[in-house]
Amino acid sequence: MKALAGRGRLDAVSQQMSFHPQYLESFLRTQHYVLHMDGPLPLPYRHYIAIMAAARYRCKHLVSLHSAHFLRVGGDPLWLQGLEYAPPRLRHLDHINKVLAHRPWLTAHSQIQDLLKTGDQCWSLAELVQAVVLLAHCHSLCSFVFGSGTDGGDPLAGPRVTHGTPPGHCYCDAANGNGTVHLPPMTQTSDVAESEQKVSLFPPSLSDEEEEEVTCDADPSQFVTDPEFSYQEFSRREEDHFEVLRVQDYSWEDHGFSLVNRLYSDIGHLLDERFRMVASLPSPRGPDLKRAIWNYIHCILGIRYDDYDYGEVNQLLERELKLYIKTVACYPDPTKNPPCTLHWARLKPEDKVHVNLLIMEARLQAELLYALRAITQYMIS
Repeated sequence: MKALAGRGRLDAVSQQMSFHPQYLESFLRTQHYVLHMDGPLPLPYRHYIAIMAAARYRCKHLVSLHSAHFLRVGGDPLWLQGLEYAPPRLRHLDHINKVLAHRPWLTAHSQIQDLLKTGDQCWSLAELVQAVVLLAHCHSLCSFVFGSGTDGGDPLAGPRVTHGTPPGHCYCDAANGNGTVHLPPMTQTSDVAESEQKVSLFPPSLSDEEEEEVTCDADPSQFVTDPEFSYQEFSRREEDHFEVLRVQDYSWEDHGFSLVNRLYSDIGHLLDERFRMVASLPSPRGPDLKRAIWNYIHCILGIRYDDYDYGEVNQLLERELKLYIKTVACYPDPTKNPPCTLHWARLKPEDKVHVNLLIMEARLQAELLYALRAITQYMIS
């Protein structure tokens, strides 16, 4: 890693994560396994699914990189003209991609059934599990890219956020009011050319160290349907029919891990290592702050811990930090970047990266919980 960085060949996202090298190793191992190692999906499908996932958040950085790798592994260039040019099987993933990205609590076993029983275009259960892992991985990585400013912003500056309360409200926001912050569009471009001489997060093999990174300038909007579909508050009002996902009823440790590991060999161990690794990173304010960040993100995504005192969220997370966390977790779209920067002066660079890693991993686990619960419900129905 140091040798590549010294030669200017380490991509911006890896540079950010390299503040925590043990975590970076775990992250890259998971990503390499999902994108390149044995699995039910062909390699072009894997990168195209990653393109679809990143496009939901207009993440040009990831869309361009995966488009280049899609071509490198033999993908049909016609597919890159837009989602309508992709095979029907991939297009059928569009709905669950949209739901997992923005409102994962809407993921239902009926959607799983539709994908598994759609005539000659149906997915196998193993294929679908790998696809879901890829979608969740790339959605959460968009949050990290956005939070670290590597999709056209300044690294470590963080995304711009508005003053005031986080958009809408959740149980944890009660003490801060229920005002809604609208996210106005903002002109911002991503300089893809900067990464053309760098090694990507997913090199095709270790022997390609000297090969220049190839990027493919693709428009994310070509892979998005229903662009107005976005995050909405998971309300706690009694009249809403969405049920809170209680971790005591369906958790990663007791349910998700064993299911995903059984249907997609070894990925459960790799994902679990990532969750454990990010939880073990040192925090300037101790484990309580890390727990507050994790539980706050899960709360705004409709996941609740019965044994946690959510009053600690408001005690440990100042208003501006909560707003930052919610923006990065729920609105990682650089085209809608609000106009006021978050002040990071009190945090060291490695602590800023740590916050972004916590956001990414909490988002990843939340999406996986909803998707795997829906798959479980399908299997027992």
